Amino acid sequence: MTQVQEFRAVKVGTGRLFALALVGAAVSVACVAIPMFVIRPFRPQGAGELSFALAVRHAGPWLSGLCAAAVLLLVIRLWRSAGVGLRVLSVGLVVFAAAGAALTHVNIFEKMFHPYDSPAFAAADEVKVDADDKVLAVVVGKEARAYPIRTMGYHHIVNDTVGGAPIAVSYCTLCHTGLVWSRVMDGKTLHFRLAGINNGNALLRDEETSSIWQQSTGEAIYGPMKGRQLEMVPSSELTFALWRKEQPQGLVLKPDARYEALYDPKDWERHVAATRTVVDTTKSGIAPHELMIGVTAAGGSKAYPIESVLAAKVIQDRIEGAPVVLVVGPDGVSIRAFANMRLADGGVLTFAGGQGETVMRDAQTGSPWNFQGCAVGGPMVGQCLKQIDAHKDYWFDWMNHHPGAAVYKG
Repeated sequence: MTQVQEFRAVKVGTGRLFALALVGAAVSVACVAIPMFVIRPFRPQGAGELSFALAVRHAGPWLSGLCAAAVLLLVIRLWRSAGVGLRVLSVGLVVFAAAGAALTHVNIFEKMFHPYDSPAFAAADEVKVDADDKVLAVVVGKEARAYPIRTMGYHHIVNDTVGGAPIAVSYCTLCHTGLVWSRVMDGKTLHFRLAGINNGNALLRDEETSSIWQQSTGEAIYGPMKGRQLEMVPSSELTFALWRKEQPQGLVLKPDARYEALYDPKDWERHVAATRTVVDTTKSGIAPHELMIGVTAAGGSKAYPIESVLAAKVIQDRIEGAPVVLVVGPDGVSIRAFANMRLADGGVLTFAGGQGETVMRDAQTGSPWNFQGCAVGGPMVGQCLKQIDAHKDYWFDWMNHHPGAAVYKG
């Protein structure tokens, strides 16, 4: 082989090594770029591309690590035969590959919304919360706790234990949905982190299995737990003043002083309602940000426009044949739903609105009922209705996760 042929062979070999290093660096960077591009707010996500992005993010740490190591080895091999310009480019490839590998270990969503890993609580009179601010209220056993929405709207999720039960308190401001889920699955306690967003609703990841869960439904959509369902823990969204009346001994989630300045402003709903949505609600004839109370009973679901409920004070309806009652609290803005009581003749109680702490009266006996769904006087005193799942949700999110569900029209 002549000197010229040897030179060309070295040049070709060096070019191939550089090309392989370029591919390795590109794959390492893609392990970060693809999930960031797909799993981000204000863009629609198809099920296929979301699954692919989640798979890339799951494989990212080890795949990008292998690519970074391969790029380094390739650059070492070509170093002696490479010119100054190629060496500079090769160093750049090593830097990009290493950066990609490092960034796959960073949860960018928790950099934007820092987690509250060690939640602290205090008595109601020790925490500064406005009387009309909303809280997510939970009662487990004899323990009652309130999680201010403006605090939850930043952290999105709080892993807690109430009454001995591990729970995950979650709130997604973009879809206006606060839900509480049990953290126990197959006898194992899960710990949840914010994992991104899917068509306007938050995604959660459990640290134990790395499965991805939809906040609005509690269903695992990716990972070893795919298809499994978290158990819902009953909760209510109330004004802080009303919650204090109901639970004078309850505890309130304290703000995390490190991030309190980043919490949502008091008029956060107005700002969120002006954001762009990615779910098309045109055919429904309902605006995407119309606020609903979603009620689930007897395996069925129905959405009730908040304005209709607040105007009526009391609504009696049926969902899949099951009689339900929606009632507005004494503060005029909080709402709960109950399964109506069946009578001996096969009928149900008929309710009309009340005044003050008596939020409704039944027509059969005239007994007064409070916002906890219990009769506080009259022949029905001591009887209580069973509270059922009812939570706020913007129409676009409710429609997306309850396709075909009915809407209350008055």
